[in-house]
Amino acid sequence: MPDTEPFIACHSEPLLIVLSGPSGVGKDTVIHGINDRLLPIHFVVTATTRAMREGEREGEDYFFVSRDEFERMIAQGELLEYALVYGEYKGIPKQQVREALCSGKDVMLRIDVQGAATIHAMCPEAVLIFLTVKDEDELERRLRMRKSETAEKLKLRIETAKGEMRRVNEFDYVVENEDDQLKDTLDAIEAIIKAEHHRVYPRKVTL
Repeated sequence: MPDTEPFIACHSEPLLIVLSGPSGVGKDTVIHGINDRLLPIHFVVTATTRAMREGEREGEDYFFVSRDEFERMIAQGELLEYALVYGEYKGIPKQQVREALCSGKDVMLRIDVQGAATIHAMCPEAVLIFLTVKDEDELERRLRMRKSETAEKLKLRIETAKGEMRRVNEFDYVVENEDDQLKDTLDAIEAIIKAEHHRVYPRKVTL
């Protein structure tokens, strides 16, 4: 007979799920797709100082704020993490995450690779999912198709994104988001979330 009783998880803790990856891999599209599946997930809306792009909505895709307002949020400690990305600030409102976790819902963050590393250092129990494409050539093709930046900014974005692709080993899971295969991408992410809720030793998030 064993000396101790085996541990059995009697309930599932809410997960803090980080969806990250280089610019151009389709993070926004994937987030919208997961949202359409009506899973019990709270999607954290990131604050940013960059300009709104065509088709984006305030409070749904991002909170678009001025640089002065963002710097006030930094000074007041209102952000879980923040970074200067391609010359613009992006950050996660702290209270939004805490309230969602307290409600018992899983919380999903859509952030860049630099931000994912910050969250992992702060909360090692977060589930880190790296969204990617098949290779660097495909990544560059997608970024060039946007045609929303100057040549100089595009060059910087491509170089940064290629560097970020090599940081996949910092994550728990990797999912390839192929063109016209969104359903497969969403199925893979949903399967990861379901598997995490069946862990014998659940992740317990503290912030």
